[in-house]
Parts: sequence; structure tokens; C-alpha cells
Amino acid sequence: MAGMSVEPYWELTFDADGDARPGDRDALIRGSARTGLTDLVVFAHGWNNERSTATRLYDRFFAPFPGLLGGAGEAGGARVGYAGVFWPSMRFADEPVPDFPEGRVAAGCPPVLDPDTRRALIEILPCPEAVADRLAELLADRPEDRASLDEFVGLARGLADTAHEEHGGDLGDVPGDTLPAMLTDDARRVCESFTAALASVGALPPELFGGGPKKLWHGAHELLRQTSYYTMKRRAGTVGQAGLGPLLGELARSAPGLRVHLAGHSFGARLVSFALRGLPADTACVASLTLLQGAFSHYAFAPRLPFASDRGGALGGLHRRVRGPVVCCHSRHDTALGVLYPLASRMSGDDGSLLGLDDSRWGALGHGGIRAVGGCARLSLREALGGGLPADGCVNVDASAVVARGGPPSGAHSDICHPELARTVLLAGRLVR
Repeated sequence: MAGMSVEPYWELTFDADGDARPGDRDALIRGSARTGLTDLVVFAHGWNNERSTATRLYDRFFAPFPGLLGGAGEAGGARVGYAGVFWPSMRFADEPVPDFPEGRVAAGCPPVLDPDTRRALIEILPCPEAVADRLAELLADRPEDRASLDEFVGLARGLADTAHEEHGGDLGDVPGDTLPAMLTDDARRVCESFTAALASVGALPPELFGGGPKKLWHGAHELLRQTSYYTMKRRAGTVGQAGLGPLLGELARSAPGLRVHLAGHSFGARLVSFALRGLPADTACVASLTLLQGAFSHYAFAPRLPFASDRGGALGGLHRRVRGPVVCCHSRHDTALGVLYPLASRMSGDDGSLLGLDDSRWGALGHGGIRAVGGCARLSLREALGGGLPADGCVNVDASAVVARGGPPSGAHSDICHPELARTVLLAGRLVR
């Protein structure tokens, strides 16, 4: 693709059901054979509104690769190609993305449904225009009566995709879990919890905008965000399992010796991980998997859950489908996953703390790494870059030293464009030493 920092490069576009754009699929299969690729790096974005923004992300993330490889996509006889996955996800405009400042709505301001987020809700979630207009009206007015707050919460919850998935059943990270408390518990209590969580990460300074019922609208706005992200999380699983996994099977049949290196950010990390569930049984093309601030359960790969020994995570044991290591990069500076994710994931009746800060059950692997998988190593980024990555199995890499920029509410969640992380992907794939 013209203008990209690497070549050869292909786009892979999927709809919400995981159906691939035929032209993209065919171009990759033909192109990988024509160029004689030995290795293909496939990257999936996380929450995102614009295709152009995702393209810029891929361009920036891949930019260090040629220099690290020592040439234009070649290293030690390897011929490396690249692919960017595009799938219908969305983000709220107040999410800080380092080096991507356009469209940013300042955190700490009165909660609003800004035009960019409203459009994303309608076009990507999707949300009926009349519902989006009513949500925007309620946020703008922030009525103090309980009925208005209940109405807003009811409308927001109505947007969540809670249907049983047709591709392989429930795509939750922990089989058997019911709906999260944010979709079922008392509306006022949920808004109080999210308001307190926002204050704890500096997104809502206590002195701003007074107290009382109006302050709960900050929590209501966060509920809307997390409801939409709940749908995006489930969609990522569908696209990975029903779309990317089978496509990789086709690619492996057309190019039997090709080694595929999967990488993903946020929900994109969930997408590439769930691709392992969609791989045909005879496909062994995935040579490495690198997860950058993965926004899904840290128990997803567990063969047995610490709190339910009769069950495993949704991907329990599937790390063995990867011929090389499964590398989980995490950062303590990621407040989206350290504070808001556990709160949004907690189920009804759980006795965790109000702020969800006890992430022992509901935590994300992008904040603290993979849990309950035997032999999972823990390394600093420096150790990993110094050659410490294992040849296979799971490994947690603390990337807090570089994944550190970003303001409230999500912190450093999207701070991933670093040469160190690019090198980590190549080290995982044994493309550099």
C-alpha cells in the first residue's frame, strides 16, 4: 500500500460477523505467494473510529521494523510481509491516544456525547439515531431526578450485545459467567461506582462541578462507554474466531511454509487470540503471538480457574496452537485496564471493592499479565529485549518502562508505538536476536 512505512503490506477487512472482504483475502493469498514470503506479521487494532486512524497506527508501529530487521523486510534469509486488520470497533473521543491528538475531548469536563462519539455509536455499534439523540440530551441537561438517570442507564444497557454468539457459543473469556453487574445492578449504584472510579484515576477531580445527583452523570457517561466496549469486546472474539482464524487456514494451505506472527492491541489482542479458536485443526502456521495491553481476562488462557476448578478460560490450552511464545505485554500505567475494566467486568453478587481495584478475579491481562497458566515466565522489558524470551509457552513482559504516557480516564492504554515493542514482536517470532 502506497505511503506505508513497510512493504509488502496488505489490508484485511472484516465485518462484525467476521466475514472477510473477498478482495483483501485474495490479495493477501496471491501476494504472499508472488513475493515468496517466509514470515507475515499480522496486527489488529483495538478501539478505533476511523480506518485512517488505524492505518496511521499500523504505519507508526511498523516503522521501526525494517531497521530492526537490517533491511527492507529481510533478516537472515527471511522475507517478511505485513498485514493490518480492520474491524468495526469504536472509541470515545476523550480516550487519550499519544501522538494522535485530533478529536480529543478534554477529560474532566462535564460529560457530553460529542459529535464524533455520537457518530461512532450510530455507525459502528450500531445505535438508533433517536436513542443517540436522547442520550446526548440527557447528558447535556444532567437532570437531578432519579427517573432521568434510570432512563439513561436503560437506554445505554439496551445497546449491549448480550445475544448468544452463533460461532462456537458464548465468547466470554470465562465460560459460564453471567452478565456483568453494570448491565443488571441498581442504576444509581452502578453510576456511583463509575463516578468514584473516575475520581480515583484523576478523570474527575473532587472539586469539579460540585457533588449531589449531577455528579452521577459522569458515572452514567462511563457506563455508556463501558457498555459499548462490552459489545466491542464480544465482537473482537467473533471476528477472530469466525474471520481471522479460518482465513489463516486458507493462507496456510496456499503457502504451507509461511510463518505467521500475530499481534494485537487492546480488543485487537483479544481478536488475534480468539483466532486460535478458529484455526482449522490441521493448521500450524502461527509462530508467535504478542498481546499489547490486551483488554480481556487474565484467566482467558487458564486450563483451570482458581475460583472454579471445573472450568478453564475460553482459550484454555490454546496457547499450544502457537509454535513459539505467547508474549503478554502489560503496564501498571494502564488505568483503563487497571481500574475501569475490573469494575465493568465484575458480575452481580461479587463482593469485590466498590472501585473494582481488587482485580484478582476480574482483571485484564494488559494490566497484570496472564494468570493461572503453568510455567508462565515473568520478565521486565529489559530482560525480554536482552534475549530472555522463552522459545514457547506463555510469558508476561512488564512494559511499564515505555508504556507510560496518557491521561485520564484510560492512562497509558494506547501508548504502544515504541521501537522496544516492535522489537519484542520480532524477538517473539525469532526474526531478530
